[in-house]
Amino acid sequence: MRLRYLPALLAGVSLSLSAAAATSDQWTLPVNVKKLDNGLTVVVSEDHSSPTVGVSVVYHVGMRLEPRNRTGFAHLFEHLMFQGTPNAPKGVFDRAITGGGGRNNGSTRPDFTNYIETAPVSSLEPILWLEADRMKTLDFNPATLKNQQDVVKEEIRVNVKNQPYGGFYWLDISQLGFQKWENNHDGYGSFEDLEGASLDDVRAFHRDYYGPNNAVLAIAGDISPAQGFALAQKYFGGIPARPVPKGSDFTEGLNTQEKRIEQSDALAQVPAVAVGWKVPDQGSADQAPMAVLSELLAGGDASLFYQSMVKGREIALNVQGGFGLTGPFEYGGPTLFTVFGLYKPNSSADAMLASMDEQIAKVVKDGVDAATLKRVKTRMLADWNNDLENILSRADTLAKLQTLWGDAHVVNKVPGWIEGVTSADLQRVAATYLTKANRTVIDRKPAVKK
Repeated sequence: MRLRYLPALLAGVSLSLSAAAATSDQWTLPVNVKKLDNGLTVVVSEDHSSPTVGVSVVYHVGMRLEPRNRTGFAHLFEHLMFQGTPNAPKGVFDRAITGGGGRNNGSTRPDFTNYIETAPVSSLEPILWLEADRMKTLDFNPATLKNQQDVVKEEIRVNVKNQPYGGFYWLDISQLGFQKWENNHDGYGSFEDLEGASLDDVRAFHRDYYGPNNAVLAIAGDISPAQGFALAQKYFGGIPARPVPKGSDFTEGLNTQEKRIEQSDALAQVPAVAVGWKVPDQGSADQAPMAVLSELLAGGDASLFYQSMVKGREIALNVQGGFGLTGPFEYGGPTLFTVFGLYKPNSSADAMLASMDEQIAKVVKDGVDAATLKRVKTRMLADWNNDLENILSRADTLAKLQTLWGDAHVVNKVPGWIEGVTSADLQRVAATYLTKANRTVIDRKPAVKK
């Protein structure tokens, strides 16, 4: 991700829920999908509540598929996508979009890389021209590559090396928790690997993974499906499909023995613990229950972990959970449910783990009462719909779901999946996945000052 903060961008354009609702409790988004002859999949979600549009182009390549000995390359390449083409030199992309009243950004995740824009509908055609232009080719030159290598290294210094805890709860925990290189290498990249990237690497990556047949274009907002498909054909239809290399097998089973290490942190003021459990495969019947269970255990101040460790035993300063860099329905390979907690110096990682185990055991034994389960589901559904209310987030979600699931209509299925989760489902997934054997733990303590 470039240094601008993606969630802030997504929060910038919020529209009313004027798209038709099937019932007072069910909001069904309009989703229209078409595949062009060159393999580009186009998704359009019509909403005329404001004369604006959100655009997302998602490429089905991320950190898992970057070349060996080139850690961080997918993220570096994301930066290079903003550095110009022969037709639109460096700076034109940003100026054209911001000059038309819009904004843009991009981010790299394990299973995809996304590029997003939001603007008045009058700027849609320039945005599509710019996106198609950089899908065709980039300005491959050594000065740009060197500049962006330095930019990415500085981003790592700012966000990891010079920050307390340094992202250990999403970087280090994955390196420890997974077995295969595709899943456990540093997606931010080592300085050595970043500096070793060549222009030949850049050209090959663009050729192999940035063709129309490896991409999804989603448009949400003040446009009809017919208009959206016609514009996609106009700007992208002439780009030839390109062969995509066959991906490696990065599947992994659950861990069978706990993994645990201790780290020191010269910048941390208080100790912290990160705990990760491998979660169900994408499309598993356990995926939605795992999503609900994660919210029950670590979803905010009302969660079982927060109430137990922060409010009850008062051994922690904060507890939060999530799925690393992605969400519970937006991953395409091995993923961890991770809990990160700052604990008090007079406590310990063992005390934190014991409290977590106690809450998990209660769910396994007794399940969850109806009122609590309803509260958790209601919060999840509200968050899901509130996110989709924003047309940029809507376009991005549709593009990601089409990429990962092969079906953008999943956007309208997720609420039903959440609603269908039962107490027995939570008991099953807690007993299956949240075990000590499937657990990875990092205890991060302030370095002893000499």
